[in-house]
Amino acid sequence: MTPRNTVLTSVLLSIATCGALLFTTAAKQPTARFDQIDVGRINIREPDGTLRMVISNRKQFPGSPWRGGEQARPDRTQFAGMLFINDEGTENGGLIQKGTIGADGKASAGLSLTFDRFRQDQVIQLLHAEEGGRAQSSLAINDEADGTRFDLMQRVARMQEIGQLPESEREAAMEALRASGDLPRNRVRLGTTRDGGAALSLADPQGRPRMLLLVSAQGEPSILMLDEAGAVRRTLQMDTSEVK
Repeated sequence: MTPRNTVLTSVLLSIATCGALLFTTAAKQPTARFDQIDVGRINIREPDGTLRMVISNRKQFPGSPWRGGEQARPDRTQFAGMLFINDEGTENGGLIQKGTIGADGKASAGLSLTFDRFRQDQVIQLLHAEEGGRAQSSLAINDEADGTRFDLMQRVARMQEIGQLPESEREAAMEALRASGDLPRNRVRLGTTRDGGAALSLADPQGRPRMLLLVSAQGEPSILMLDEAGAVRRTLQMDTSEVK
């Protein structure tokens, strides 16, 4: 073996040995542990880089993750929280929250926990909101279209197109979109009301409320049954004339 080959062989063996040592050291490296950590934003990713969860402050809060990209959401500039993101890199729910004192000296606050249908908007929402000295809390369950057939971005685009139509044509276009089942329909809403009552609303597949269970702020219970047009057809109320 020539001196040159000897040197080259020695170098290659040294590189291989160092690589093996580094690999062994990395494999045995213990998981880092922290008693406390301050960060502005945490991105949770799969080994291939796919974003799966974001935990963020208000300033660094992202837009809406969509199929590996991101859609702008200027309406989220006041919120901090976290986003859940599915395997294809699309948002499928999240937790956002804010709380400040308004110019009127009253709380302006809110918290929303949502779960979305695939490539669609929320089908479950737990919401609390305070504004102008009043507070309201509710649970909403919605129907959404099949996102593999007609997704949220297609709906946004269609809504923008409808907005550009002559005013005389907009209602018919919206009704066609509604009839196709491509608009969200609230089916169940349970919560407090702005006037201090409590209510449960049950709707048909078209999103029309058909039964309301109510307890007023004064404690008076009632059940309302509505027709397709929203007119009350039957009311059940407690008969207090025999209450002693």
